Amino acid sequence: MRESISEGSNFSVRRADGSSSSTRLDGMLRNSRWAGALTSEELDRICREAQERRVPAGTHFVRAGTPCNFWIGVIEGMAKMTVSLPNGRESTFTAVSAGGWFGEGTLMKGEHWRYEVVAIRDSHLALVPRAAYEHLLHTSLRFNHFILSSLNARLSLFIGLAVYDRLLSPDTRVARCLASLFDPDLYPRTSCFVRLSQDEIGLLSAVSRQRANRALHALQRAGLVRIEFGGVTVLDVPGLWRYSGDPDTGHASQHHGPQAPRPARAQLRPGRKEAASPATASSLRRP
Repeated sequence: MRESISEGSNFSVRRADGSSSSTRLDGMLRNSRWAGALTSEELDRICREAQERRVPAGTHFVRAGTPCNFWIGVIEGMAKMTVSLPNGRESTFTAVSAGGWFGEGTLMKGEHWRYEVVAIRDSHLALVPRAAYEHLLHTSLRFNHFILSSLNARLSLFIGLAVYDRLLSPDTRVARCLASLFDPDLYPRTSCFVRLSQDEIGLLSAVSRQRANRALHALQRAGLVRIEFGGVTVLDVPGLWRYSGDPDTGHASQHHGPQAPRPARAQLRPGRKEAASPATASSLRRP
């Protein structure tokens, strides 16, 4: 399916307007980090005007070149952002799951989407209309501070991405990819259990599935992660940032390259196995 949210047709839609409001949607909005920056009247308006949509896995729910009419949050599930070339080569450069938001920069610049967004899993989305988003930008100083903080965090990840792709070994790229999941500004609901397949970790780290498997075993031998069914448990986030192991032996050493902002703020919550939001990464692959 390649219809776009901006074109609005056949996706399941409900408005948060009283009787048709979803408890999950209302809860996600009111518990988002930016909700604390709003007055009760401002937050009530967002809850009244927000929409929700459910999209099945594999759906291209945002298409490059279409108008950006919503600020989009993920209530449940996971989505990846991709760009593709006419020759079929595709690059996946970021993904977002429960608790994450995207599209704020595109809305601020008044641009069309420059990338496509595809549901990796069945996903439940929150949509804040452009008008409501712009009203907050124009009237709420604290909301502007939140948006600036989010843009800064995303910029930091992309700068790190450029360094990782050019300078680091595959093992170290996988370590940085996992560590980046714990940025509290971008991924506030990340738990210590990262529910990603080795295919997905490889895609987001710009390595093959087989190479991701080797890297994860090296990180496990270093005591930084534990490989489990359906994902990976992260045991030491600062250790992943410091990791600079030999790609073949997996021996760890200290690394003093760029690190994500405030990694120590990310709190692991053992015992909760919820989906984590993956970090930005770049991969160009032939179909």
